[in-house]
Amino acid sequence: MQHSVSKSFTSMAVGLALEEGKLSLETKLSDFFSYSTTHKSTSPMIPSPGEITLYELLTMSTGHDNPPLWAHERNTLIEKDWVKHYLSLPLDRAPGEQFTYSSGDTFMISALVQAAVGETVRDYLVPRLFTPLGIYDVEWDSSPLGVTLGCTGLNISNEELTRFGQLLLNKGKWNGEQLIPESWITYATRKHINTPAEGDWRVGYGCQFWMCTHGAYRADGAHGQLLVVLPDKEAVIAINSEENNIQGIMDAIWSELYPQLG
Repeated sequence: MQHSVSKSFTSMAVGLALEEGKLSLETKLSDFFSYSTTHKSTSPMIPSPGEITLYELLTMSTGHDNPPLWAHERNTLIEKDWVKHYLSLPLDRAPGEQFTYSSGDTFMISALVQAAVGETVRDYLVPRLFTPLGIYDVEWDSSPLGVTLGCTGLNISNEELTRFGQLLLNKGKWNGEQLIPESWITYATRKHINTPAEGDWRVGYGCQFWMCTHGAYRADGAHGQLLVVLPDKEAVIAINSEENNIQGIMDAIWSELYPQLG
């Protein structure tokens, strides 16, 4: 289980949908989803959640103080339509202003991609990403209505994860074939928003990727799942563990592995 490393794979589906003209970064949730229960804001300063854009979802700047659809909520939610639930919740501030880590935002990206391309993110990526990388029989958990979770739930091996890292390092190219647009890899893996934290969590956030110290970027997941891409060193480090001290792992990378990369 790759936990939140899954988010960075969902970002690849966005890049493909953008290239195909199915979505734009300015696409709003209301462009595809309409519910009578969607929260209607009366404040001119804080819009309704339907006004959230794909870009704000990607950068986790949607305006929630308490992000929807955390693991506990997903496991206990009576409402089976999680998109409907997300849109029923009022925002606490205007989108685009502040980073708040949110698995719910990534689930909504997955739902938006599915609505735009006509198939789940998992099925969309199988012929375009997974199969070319030699990753078969992909298991990726879904919501009660069959939407790929996007935020978590992807099961692949650590060795398979390294192939994804190499694809990122090669700007979307694998065995001479451009699987993901180079422009999207460049765009998604650079800083877009500040992250008020410490250590390797203070360097900023891209589009479903964390920035790192040492000019690197990463995908990471709960309990020590890590994919660190170091363009300056032309290196990829993939780690699968059951270790909650992820900063400790990162510190070990910088002190023990990084100096050996030349």
